[in-house]
Amino acid sequence: MKIDAQPHSIELATPFVISRGARTHCHTVRVTVSFDDNQGIGECTPYPRYGESVDSVIEQINSWIEDLHRLKPKAAKQQLQTKPAGAARNALDCALWDLLGKIEGKTFPSPHFDINSSIETAMTVSVGNAETMARQAKQYVEQGATLLKVKLDADDVIERVAAVRAAAPDCKIILDANEAWQSLDLASLFVQLAPYNIAMIEQPLPSGEDQSLANIAHPIPLCADESCHTRSELAELSGLYEMINIKLDKTGGLTEALLLEQQAREQGFTIMVGCMLGTSVAMKAALPIATRAEIVDLDGPVLLGQDIEDGLKYHSGKLHLD
Repeated sequence: MKIDAQPHSIELATPFVISRGARTHCHTVRVTVSFDDNQGIGECTPYPRYGESVDSVIEQINSWIEDLHRLKPKAAKQQLQTKPAGAARNALDCALWDLLGKIEGKTFPSPHFDINSSIETAMTVSVGNAETMARQAKQYVEQGATLLKVKLDADDVIERVAAVRAAAPDCKIILDANEAWQSLDLASLFVQLAPYNIAMIEQPLPSGEDQSLANIAHPIPLCADESCHTRSELAELSGLYEMINIKLDKTGGLTEALLLEQQAREQGFTIMVGCMLGTSVAMKAALPIATRAEIVDLDGPVLLGQDIEDGLKYHSGKLHLD
């Protein structure tokens, strides 16, 4: 079995702004795994928030090759689960899922998963002033969006949410603070947000400060993102959050993501599936979770200047497989 990891940098259609800063390019690692005449491809997006870079991920993958290349694909996928979770393991794991499908003469996610042909996905409104965010929300609505994910920092939260809601009166809206609300009075803020018919708030506090939520009433459901990577964190999140955001770059691939989904549901959490910026290679790998998730946020390719040739199709607020 041959394993190759290469960097890919893609310019974004417009700058992507969240509470931690702005990005103009998406930097990914594409992994190709070859066995006999078959080839599987996986993609990850290293995330500086988790101490990752393109160089560190490629170095990590290369350090695993000696352990994996002598194995057959199924055995390699099993052995891979002994490696640490993160972007590197994700790219390899998803490439192996793709390869195993090809060996059976199918295109991933077939033959292992039955996926809905169209899935509602959030469209992301970047952080900006209220007018700019409202304008972006309106553009998405005019394109058929039915679910908006609104990125926020700690400034002018109510003003920005009000502007987006006015621009998208009939849309389902979720908010994503990306850990930025530690300086705010959350009890008061949650009450002020309630009239805007918000479906969910994602990660209001930094990871590690989640216990502060135990004493704060929240009329709007909360979702753990940065605080939930694998099954190991679930026990700490119980009673604090109603939902978890599963991202394959956090779980270290689809294999752990499926186990995380199962255990989270058993413990009473609902499921969101999210993504880093990336192409349809990464989004397709998350479809087995997305097809069952209560909230899906797999709009990464929409934000790119150019997707892969046979990428997912996005229109009318949904991603489409055909």
